[in-house]
Amino acid sequence: MRRFLFSISLACCLCCSSFAQLDDILKKADAALEHRDTSGLSDDKIIAGLKQALQVSTSKAVALTGKPDGFLKNEAIKIVLPPKLESVGRGLRMFGMGSKVDELEVGMNRAAEQATPQAKQIFLAALKKMSFDDARHILTGNDTAATEYFKRTSSDDLTTAFSPIVHQSMQKIGVMQQYDRVIKDSPGGNFLASQFDLDKYVVGKTLDGLFHMLGEEEKKIRKNPAAQTTALLKEVFGRK
Repeated sequence: MRRFLFSISLACCLCCSSFAQLDDILKKADAALEHRDTSGLSDDKIIAGLKQALQVSTSKAVALTGKPDGFLKNEAIKIVLPPKLESVGRGLRMFGMGSKVDELEVGMNRAAEQATPQAKQIFLAALKKMSFDDARHILTGNDTAATEYFKRTSSDDLTTAFSPIVHQSMQKIGVMQQYDRVIKDSPGGNFLASQFDLDKYVVGKTLDGLFHMLGEEEKKIRKNPAAQTTALLKEVFGRK
């Protein structure tokens, strides 16, 4: 298990040269692998290495989603018309009003892209609270164990942070007006509007997209041979 932890510290050092304070961890990890001696690293330093590695991964996930087209041009996380409005959308397209549906979808994705950068500080706060037991479960867990940790510890805070940003963004760029026009032009629109919370839908899909991208970043380290750039990484992750 220690060897697994060493790999995370090493990956962090390779991913971000600004983490100069982890140089000693890198050297000790190499020595430990060569001599089969794990006494060189304390639990505190092991956790520090893991936190730095997760800081890199979460920062990258936030950067990928919190930019123009981060959601809109990524088919895996693009926010589309809510399921309850799919029939409405199809009807509008049949009558040549597909542009209204497209404008609504663009607006929802723009709101998500503007909210996502707030996740960075929330993820950092979750990392500060991470215990050695949390780290052990992450490092011995499944391919998305770290992502699941962040879901468990950060979802409520992310929802609280995202909600006003999504609402303000959708008001500013006219999403709510677009939504009202789509509803107005559809049969039973008033009933649909009373039964559906568009803000809540967009916030939920923003969280889904962010965690999806975070999971993909985590899988790269655990599974992708191309990401296992050293003998230490190959020895640890190649056996999973």
